[in-house]
Amino acid sequence: MSSWNIIGFKFFIFHILLLKLYLMVIKKKAVENQAFIEKFEKLLLSLEIKHKDISLYILAFIHRSIVNEKNDFAPEHNERLEFLWDAVLELAITNNLYRNYPKKTEWELTDIRSAIVRWTNLSKIAKTLNFSEYLVLWKWEEMTWWRQNDYLLANVVEALLGAIYLDLWNEVATNFVEKYIYPTVEEILENNLTKDFKTSIQEYAQAEFDITPDYKVISEAWLDHDKTFEVWVYLWEKLVWKWIWSSKKKAQEKAANDWFNNLNK
Repeated sequence: MSSWNIIGFKFFIFHILLLKLYLMVIKKKAVENQAFIEKFEKLLLSLEIKHKDISLYILAFIHRSIVNEKNDFAPEHNERLEFLWDAVLELAITNNLYRNYPKKTEWELTDIRSAIVRWTNLSKIAKTLNFSEYLVLWKWEEMTWWRQNDYLLANVVEALLGAIYLDLWNEVATNFVEKYIYPTVEEILENNLTKDFKTSIQEYAQAEFDITPDYKVISEAWLDHDKTFEVWVYLWEKLVWKWIWSSKKKAQEKAANDWFNNLNK
């Protein structure tokens, strides 16, 4: 290898190390901001969570919008933490339901569990705990009231549960579920909320018209930070409702929700 190649190689390695150091500094800015630390320590104190790594809990509230627009402050968002919540939450809920409702059948327990972990229920819990005050959003989302977005708030509950699991392991995560999430089972059973609106609409359409509703994605569009889907609901070829949302599944659920509520007026 020539002297120039050696110099070039060393120069390349130097820049790689410099880049890694720069990214470490960025990460510190995102999760070691003193104002954020103090704010989230108060939140965790109110939730009676004795944390070890505060950065995980700050990360649980960071939305992808600020990552896209201010990467030097927040290079990572909460979506990876959401990946963990499913196993932790469903195991804790399943265990409690099995023990507390010995006379319920398997399909009844499944419906109840689905209602507890449904995003509409999780968003109510987030609002009760004032999680909207802690969401880290880009200014456009602040202006468009995303802080009150039910879907985002439900995602924060999921990410927070993932953060608790990573920081304090399963026992503390299960305690959080049993204290703040599982108790909603009483309201769910009292108000017969075990079925999601898509199921209710399907049962109604089949009983009344002997047909299954058809959900069609009419358009897809990219806004500043997220993809949105416009979904229309059809009976036969007749449009009965439509909705725009950030995922196909949620757009279908919201359309079914509004249609079902409109039927009951």
